[in-house]
This record gives sequence, structure tokens and C-alpha cells, in this order.
Amino acid sequence: MNDAASYWEKAAPWRDAAAETTVRDVENALACSDPGPRQLAALLSPVATSRLETLAQKAQAFTRRHFGRTISLYVPLYLSNHCSGGCAYCGFASDREQPRVKLDPDQIAAEAAALHAMGFEDVLLLTGEETPEADADYVRDSVARVAQSFHRVTIESFAMSQDQYAALFAAGCTGVTLYQETYDPDTYQHMHRWGAKRDMTFRFDAPARALAADARSFGMGVLLGLADPVQEALSLFMHLTDLQKRYWQTEYTLSFPRIRRQTGEFQAPHPIDDPTLAQLIFAFRICLPTVPLILSTRESAAFRDGIAGLGVSKMSVASRTTVGGYHRHDPQTDGQFSVNDTRPLPLFCDALRQKALRPVFKNWDTSLR
Repeated sequence: MNDAASYWEKAAPWRDAAAETTVRDVENALACSDPGPRQLAALLSPVATSRLETLAQKAQAFTRRHFGRTISLYVPLYLSNHCSGGCAYCGFASDREQPRVKLDPDQIAAEAAALHAMGFEDVLLLTGEETPEADADYVRDSVARVAQSFHRVTIESFAMSQDQYAALFAAGCTGVTLYQETYDPDTYQHMHRWGAKRDMTFRFDAPARALAADARSFGMGVLLGLADPVQEALSLFMHLTDLQKRYWQTEYTLSFPRIRRQTGEFQAPHPIDDPTLAQLIFAFRICLPTVPLILSTRESAAFRDGIAGLGVSKMSVASRTTVGGYHRHDPQTDGQFSVNDTRPLPLFCDALRQKALRPVFKNWDTSLR
């Protein structure tokens, strides 16, 4: 049975191989019809960095083949910033000094109405780590309320049991997003200072529990900047492909979040620049041509405009990482992290259209739940 540490160990030889990659290796990877860790390592290598334009063209061809000229849009809605965790990199960590609030049923309804009026049909509900104020029952009840108004409701929250995931799906949840954060066991323990999230195995097993409970979609990723990005990418790739073999009916998505400024001012030990992030996205698109790749408003408007349609097929927009903020526009809390692309929805959609891309608000129907 694999765990996060075993994927990290398995990825190490491929990371080392990336440093010895030749131009021929990159060409073979680009031509491979069934790419695996060897090919991904080649596409993440320093040699491939010098051929970024070639990778971008290949990634764009795959993106257009499988997703057309569309960008699916979603919006995050933070339900609560109560948190019992001690994640060193997070603005919601329990030792951060900021007001702690959660949305009540009326506030959730108001936020949902504001988002629906903007045209959104795909909403991601988020919380901190589990607390008595915001536990699994609270998340389930919130899902049930929001699912009355939206065709697609997913959650990004704390790791849950299989029964708790099943209850979410029965309430109208269509999918779960859960980042492993890092596959490096030493980094994981160092970054998660206290709380239930410190149990790396329980978090790692959460995707299998959600999938066993019949999740229709599952979103994965690592928090870029915590550990070596190539080894993280290879670990994530192997984890995802193993889950695809066991739970082949499920739709998977991949996200590429970078550490951004937040309350606490944590600094990434392995900072990721724009070219490296672009290379990661292109490499994953080439190796996983049918998996939706997601980019959030953590990234700048310029970077998001440049990468749209080249590998990424889904984006958040008009995001607020504070609790609430769509209805009254005056949230009383700090955000989980800083938003870099602050453009309003119409301006963002205009930018997509200028690139001959079509913003899509709905590609899912409640009748399919």
C-alpha cells in the first residue's frame, strides 16, 4: 500500500534523472503516446526549460483537442475561518491574530444569491480545519443550502471519514478538493505544527475515502514552494495515476497553487517563479491530456491571461479569500492568502474573449447528481 512518503521516495530517482535529461529525451517525451514518470521528468528538466515554447505549443494542441477554446469558471466561497490547525503557511492557522467568524444560514443564502446574480453556477465552499464552530455537520448543511441554487457545488475543507463524505454527496456536493500540500514527510511534519492535519496518513488516505463514497470529481494538488517542485510534481503524478486505475469512473482535476502573502508572512523555502510554474502546467497537460488543469486568482492577471488555453482549462475569478464578502463587500476578516488577479468578472471575461476563448459558467446539471 502506497503512502505519501513512498511516493516521495519513488519520485527521487526520476527527479535525479531530470537533471541528466538530454534533448533526445525531451523529444521522445513529447512524442510518447503513453507518458509516465520518465516522460514527465524529462519535460520538467532544465533541458526542457530551454524549449518552453515547444512545450507550450504541444500543451495548447492537447488543450484545444480535449477542451476546445473554453475556460470553465468557478468561484470560491469561504464559509468560516475558524481553524484548529497550525499550518505554518496559512493565514487561517489558529495562532494567527484575526477575527474568527462563520457564515450563518441567512448569510450563506445572501452570499449564494450574490454569486448567482453574477452568473456563477460552479461554487467551491471552503473552511479551515475542523472546529466545534465549523464541523462536518456544518459543512454538510452549508452544502445542502448552496446546492439549492447552483448546479455544481464542491468543497475544499478538512479531511473527513468515508461516512462524512457520503453525507456530503447525499446533501448535493458534487466533488471534493484536497491538497496533499507536500509529499515530503519531513517537510509535512515541520509545516503542520499541531492539529488533526498533522496526521499525514489520514490526509493522504482522504482521496480514497471520498472516492469510495462515490465522489463524482476529486481535485488534487500540492502547495508549490514547500519542497522541491520536480519531486513534488512526480509524486503528485504517480498518486493521481494510481487513483485513476482504482477509481476510473471519477473526474479528476489538478491545481497549481503557489504560496502567496498571508497573515503570518510565511516565506516559501522553495519559491517558484513564473517560467517554472508554466513549465509544470505544460508538462502535466502533455502527460495528462484529458485532466482539467486549474489556476486560481493567486496568480497575476498577466500570468493568467498568458496561460489561459495553453494548458489550463478552468479558472476561478472575482475571488475573495475572506469569509463572505460577495454580498456586502465588507468582510470583517483577513483572507486566507492574497488575491493577485483582482479583476471583476466582466473584465476577466473580456480578456478571455480577446484571446478567442469562451468563458463557460455551466457544464454540469443538477439532474446528473
